[in-house]
Amino acid sequence: MDEETIRKLYSDCSLCARRCHADRYDKPGFCMAGPRIKAARAAIHMWEEPVLAGSGGSGAVFFSGCTLRCVFCQNHEISSEGYGKEISAKALADIFLRLQEEGAENIDLVTASQFVPEVLYALDMVKDRLIIPVIYNSGGYESIETLKLLEGYVDIYLPDVKYCSDELSVRLSKAPGYFDTAIAAVREMIRQTGKPEFFPGSGKLKKGTIIRHMVLPGKRRDSIRILNELEKLGTDNFLISVMSQYTPFYKVKTDNAFNDMNRRIFSFEYDEVVDEALRLGMNGFMQEKSSAKEEYTPAFDLKGIEDQPCGAGDLKSMNNV
Repeated sequence: MDEETIRKLYSDCSLCARRCHADRYDKPGFCMAGPRIKAARAAIHMWEEPVLAGSGGSGAVFFSGCTLRCVFCQNHEISSEGYGKEISAKALADIFLRLQEEGAENIDLVTASQFVPEVLYALDMVKDRLIIPVIYNSGGYESIETLKLLEGYVDIYLPDVKYCSDELSVRLSKAPGYFDTAIAAVREMIRQTGKPEFFPGSGKLKKGTIIRHMVLPGKRRDSIRILNELEKLGTDNFLISVMSQYTPFYKVKTDNAFNDMNRRIFSFEYDEVVDEALRLGMNGFMQEKSSAKEEYTPAFDLKGIEDQPCGAGDLKSMNNV
């Protein structure tokens, strides 16, 4: 992707499902992103699914800003509060190579929707030297047009599907039409990657889509509805990651309007959702309840970013995957 195309996309931004049409050279979009890459951390991350983290960990780059406004966001310092440092596309390309040299099993692009044009520019710079898979790790609120830009660059998609209920998606993430948007995005991701494909003899994922769903307190029926909708995509076309790590963060700890969310999930809530995934014949991963700890949230300390020029924990297999 060239600089002229990047400028065109940023000056009337429709990169995410919101299509806010912000001129990001004049003011940030809903995602809080301006016209330059901003990131808060670039380091080895050991807490992704086992088929991703392997023994070396993921080379995770946490981008600042977000297309969602989740009231329970564990990364709210960077998603909603603007923390991070601006870097150039060249600096990002150098980060990719450094993470590979440090032994990362993959490049894990965490919440990169708002910077896709420059991410592609950076990947173009190193495509002849980057030999590990590229992961696109997102909240699921994606536009099909932007996903099509990623085709041929992304090996593994790692989207959330957070809600089935539009009432929940609006209340908890300010995301109208979330489910229909996320399902359409997942279909496109599966079209691009095909069925999960593993590196021979290693158990590590080479290509495919892993759909994450985090069970929320009091919302297990919505979780079960999501699983039943996902089954329609064909359970051999993706892996599922059912997450128990919900911990009250951010606004749910301070705003009485979200008192129903100010607790961790009960074991029976999580177990019911996992049982439904198994009943539907889904393959993938479940988490130990011990994953619901604040220490699984990375410290956003500009690690791996501070020296650049300006410009899921405790997972185990389900169904032996």
